[in-house]
Amino acid sequence: MKLSSSAVRLIIPAASLAVLLAAVFYMQPRAMSYTGLNLLFNLAVPIALATVAQMVIMAVNDLDLSMGTFVSFCACVTATFLQASPGTGILIFLGAIAAYAAMGVIIYVRELPAIVVTLGMSFVWGGLAVLILPSPGGTAPGWARWLMTSKPPFVPMAIVASVVIALATHFLIMRSSFGVLIRGAGGNVRSVERAGWSVVKVRAAAYALAGFFAVLSGIALVGLTTSADANIALRYTLLSIAGVILGGGEFVGGKISPIGAVIGALTLALAGSFLSFMRISPDWQIGAQGAILIVVLAMRLFLNRLEKREKSR
Repeated sequence: MKLSSSAVRLIIPAASLAVLLAAVFYMQPRAMSYTGLNLLFNLAVPIALATVAQMVIMAVNDLDLSMGTFVSFCACVTATFLQASPGTGILIFLGAIAAYAAMGVIIYVRELPAIVVTLGMSFVWGGLAVLILPSPGGTAPGWARWLMTSKPPFVPMAIVASVVIALATHFLIMRSSFGVLIRGAGGNVRSVERAGWSVVKVRAAAYALAGFFAVLSGIALVGLTTSADANIALRYTLLSIAGVILGGGEFVGGKISPIGAVIGALTLALAGSFLSFMRISPDWQIGAQGAILIVVLAMRLFLNRLEKREKSR
């Protein structure tokens, strides 16, 4: 049976999520309920949004090492300015998204390594977050709290929101002309230029879109936690990269899978709960999550080799 590369990108993360979920249900049967699923995937939405943001950056062959600090910055803005003065908060977010777009342009025009530039920006976002909120605190806007804690029938909000995010980003990135340009900028820049499009504008739009999703991640995180601090989402940098790769994305070539990325984010969120059930110390959970990622990548490599062998016959 021949499997396409796109099918492999979806099958493996979906299977990984199913295996982890089955293991959790086996170890804790009470989790097989509305309340149990809500607790398992409680933080899935902000992680999924951060993963989608990272995926857009990786679609143009870059890597954002400031994702965690930027989401933390957005969380601090949400818990302070957006709550007390919504107009000011929105203006700050628009300025942050514009800064993201400018960063994408500078990286391309000056031919700078994205890793170095985004690493430098991580200190900028971290410093701004500390200035806004020197100590943990703030308050979540009422509408954000209501949205993230609402209880739709049958399925928890985290799962509903994740499905919406997956479908919306799939149509935006995989089905729209804008998405074709973004993937083209990562896969074949010359084709984009020959078609008469400005690569600079495409990259600026891609970075702006990533900044927008990261802003939503910060808002969603505060809606769940009700407060913020400058270090609240530092782990999101590695989690977002791992989520994209786990979901079938690659570092080069504009090869990404929006639905797979969201599934990868759900898998990582679930892995934390699974490791807690196994009573693994939080200090070791990052290493255990890395081991899960390595196993999944090994499976993907194995299936890709089988596909190449079948094609060569």
